[in-house]
Amino acid sequence: MSLDTRPAAPRQGSPVASRPGGGPARRRARLGNPLAGLGSLVWLVIVVVPLYTLVSASLMRQDQALNGEPLAIPTDPTLDNYRTVLDSGFLSLLGNTAIVAVVTVALVLVLSVPVAYVAVRTRSRLSSLAFRTFLLGVAIPAQAVIVPLYLLIGKMGLYDTLWAIILPTAAFSMPVAVLVLSGTMRDVSEEMYEAMSLDGATPLRMLWQLVVPLSKAGISTVAIFSALQAWNGFLFPLILTQSEENRVLTLGLFNFMTQFGVNIPAVLAAIVLSVVPIFLVYLVARRALINGLMGVGGK
Repeated sequence: MSLDTRPAAPRQGSPVASRPGGGPARRRARLGNPLAGLGSLVWLVIVVVPLYTLVSASLMRQDQALNGEPLAIPTDPTLDNYRTVLDSGFLSLLGNTAIVAVVTVALVLVLSVPVAYVAVRTRSRLSSLAFRTFLLGVAIPAQAVIVPLYLLIGKMGLYDTLWAIILPTAAFSMPVAVLVLSGTMRDVSEEMYEAMSLDGATPLRMLWQLVVPLSKAGISTVAIFSALQAWNGFLFPLILTQSEENRVLTLGLFNFMTQFGVNIPAVLAAIVLSVVPIFLVYLVARRALINGLMGVGGK
């Protein structure tokens, strides 16, 4: 009688059977996704090349920008273009734009957070109708209502003030803000609401102590979106303001092109200075922005 000491053959489909050679899935994991890598590289080039051209041309003299290669490295970089922009009232434009952005974000958050909370927690027809009305604002472009908006701002006595820019910008940011926040707040589990309700918490306390802390990603997304809308807005400043002291960056850059004539490096230097603040805000809060847009803010 002899004993068979050979190892038993692994069953088909077992982890041991699939270990030799790694299988197609494991080999693909080791090799990665070449197509995705190539697409990422192409997208990186599309994003980086214009930014590089913008910064490098802003460091050139006028003759170099007109006669040289657009992708060439500046042989004699200069900061004179930035000095020209700063000496032409740029800081006033930057201050006005910062005021518009901060106040707009504050208004949007103060109004949209309670509206989204009511839309999520209330099952009445009135709240459903209000939520759908807010969503209709996503489909209405600002250009379609600029004439009645101009008349309304004039009747309110707000024409040629910063409030004439802030209020319409906040109003057109509200629909997206309510949509994002309502999706984020729906991730808060019902058990948490019930636990706070058993402790005697009021709806306002639930909003402040439960919903707001668990919706930080969605709130950050709304804040960044509203700040971008206010920072890059052009139509409302163009139509609803007139005086120099109430101009913002977008309208100021539009006027710089006439003020500097064909001084392309100076215009590009103004663009670089106007992009830096909002770009820094995005770098700080980019993770919260991505999480909020993916709808995982409350998890």
